[in-house]
Parts: sequence; structure tokens; C-alpha cells
Amino acid sequence: MKRGITIKLGYANFSVFQCPKCPPPYNYTTAPKCSCGSEAVFQRKISFVDSPGHEILMTTMLSGAAVMDAAILVIGADEICPQPQTYEHLLAAEIMGIKKLIVVQNKIDIVSRERALKNLEEIKQFLSKTSYADATIVPVSAQHKVNIDILLYVIQKEVPTPTFDLSSPARMIVIRSFDVNRPGTKATEMRGGVIGGSVVRGEIKVGDELEILPGLRVKKDDTVETIPLTAEVVSVGFDNVFVEKVRSGGLVGIGTTLDPSLTKNDMLVGNIAGKPGTLPPVTRSITLEYSMFERVVGVRDMVKNEPLRVGEVLNVNVGSALTQATVKDVRENRVRLDLKIPVCAEKGQRVAVSRLFERRWRLIGHGVIID
Repeated sequence: MKRGITIKLGYANFSVFQCPKCPPPYNYTTAPKCSCGSEAVFQRKISFVDSPGHEILMTTMLSGAAVMDAAILVIGADEICPQPQTYEHLLAAEIMGIKKLIVVQNKIDIVSRERALKNLEEIKQFLSKTSYADATIVPVSAQHKVNIDILLYVIQKEVPTPTFDLSSPARMIVIRSFDVNRPGTKATEMRGGVIGGSVVRGEIKVGDELEILPGLRVKKDDTVETIPLTAEVVSVGFDNVFVEKVRSGGLVGIGTTLDPSLTKNDMLVGNIAGKPGTLPPVTRSITLEYSMFERVVGVRDMVKNEPLRVGEVLNVNVGSALTQATVKDVRENRVRLDLKIPVCAEKGQRVAVSRLFERRWRLIGHGVIID
């Protein structure tokens, strides 16, 4: 709070409304009544993950990206583009498989017109060297709510609601977990632990039994063991709206029968929840088909990436799970990693790889699990 930066993932839902009287692209709003006075028509609900932009919290951003269908990259008009962390975040979005990106050029209210236009050219030049070269750029003043209607218009046109697999067994990626009981709550009035995240397939309803893997982390001697968890779903909610069931898409909070001491302070982040017996296996070792960037990402100087070495310790993001990994074998474009913390993973899953550089974890490459 003192530093004024986001440390943990935040998430929020909001509704998009369309005004039947205003012309496009000025006909979208987040309120049921348009600024022109007309009643707006509900279009859809959208979930946002607010991930940290600070360089030291890159691994937290990667956990949030694991559940997103599209991304909004916010770039300040008051800084030269790209900043090291901007480039790192863009590569991270590519690694995690985010295909659609919209760029918001924020803070146009605190720079001159000439500087805003110069910054716009910097952004275009920066994007031209990436897979997001055709991304739409929307100039915005968030403080004064300038062009928010145009941003909503772009989101509506360029990021359609995905088609989800509703027939398969439910699966949820956990990116937050909470104890929602206030200090002093009576034992008879306490509520079970809550897991937050996104249902990526199937549906979850009140009364369902969930298996949560790898489960609760327990330190044993010099290793970390995991204890699988099962729980009954007692509530399903979006913000303060509670429903009987939730389908794929969006961010949701699932109230469970778990002891709240197991879910407090994000203790279950990195887990996968779903119908018992349907989740991927829990493993301590993965083999990746990987590729590395030519240089270390996120630093100002051009530093060439060194090849992976047997015995080297890396950071890997598997879905929303983060763990350290020791390189056990390297052959051409394949690497076998032993994980400090077990993960629930399957073949074909994307993995982001970071290396410790100048006392910070820096993104160096990515891979796909093949074994």
C-alpha cells in the first residue's frame, strides 16, 4: 500500500450496455443509463484480471494470464515506449497463448499533443516487431474517463465471447483463495473457504463434489508434499450475485466446505479443481519442448541468453502454478525438469520459463509439456 503498486492478482466483473440512440463508436457504456439519458441495453458481462505491472512481480502476472481469453496492454503516454517491463509483459502474453490484444495509451491528459502523437508512433514501432502488429490502439484518460466508450466499442467488436466446451467434466483454474470470515466470527456462523478463478470447461453447480489438485502444500524435511483435497460446493458467486451454477467463461468465486484456514492468503493458488477422477495427473517432473529468447527480457541492456545448464534452478509457470525447477537433462530443444512443488499438468500445456538474473526472475523462454 505504501508503494502504491498491485502485488496480488485482482479481479472484477462489469457489464457492457449499448445505447440505442447514440452512434457508434460512442454507443457503449458500463451503466444501464447512457450519458445522453437513454436506457441502454445489456450486452454481456466481462471479467478482468488486474495483474501487477511491476517487474519484480512478473510471475504473478503469468498466473493471471493463464485464465484470460484476451489482454489489454496499458502503456503510459508519459514514458518512452517500450519500457523493459512492457516488452516482458507482451512476450508473456504471447507465451501464455493470448491471441487477441488491445493497447490502451493511457495518461494522454498529462502530456502535450505532440508528446502523445510521438508516443503513439513509439507504440506502433514497438508492436510492429511482435505478433500483435495489427493491435488496435485506443488513447485514453482513465482519470477523466475519456474514450472509455470507444474502448468498450473496440472490446465488443474485436473480442467476441469464446465458444466453450460445456459437455466435458468441469475444470477450474484457481488464481486466488480466501477466508471470507471476519475476525471474531462465531464458530457456528463461519463459512467455508472460497476459491476464485475461471471455469475453463464444463459447469459447476451448488452441491457438486470437487477434487482440488495438487492440493494443500505441506513442507516435509527439505521437500514440499501435497495433500489432495475434496470439498462440496455450497455457493457460486460473481461479485455479490449468487447463482445455482456457473458455466465456462468469466471469473467466479466458489464457496466450499473446506476449512477456511486452508484457503486463506491465496494458499490454494496454482491448483486445479474439477470432478473427482477427471483431472490431469500430479507430477514432480516434466519434459518440455522449449525455445529461448535471444536475449534476457526485462532488462535495459542487451544481455544475451546463455544456454540452459544441467543443475541450474529456474522458475516455471504451469497454468496458474509457480514452482522452482532443477534442470536434469538438456538435449537440443528438449529439457527435463524436476519440480520443487508438484503440479497438476498434462501434455500440450504451455509453460513459461524464467531465470534468476541480477537477483530478479527474468523471462527467458517458453515450452510445451511433451511428457
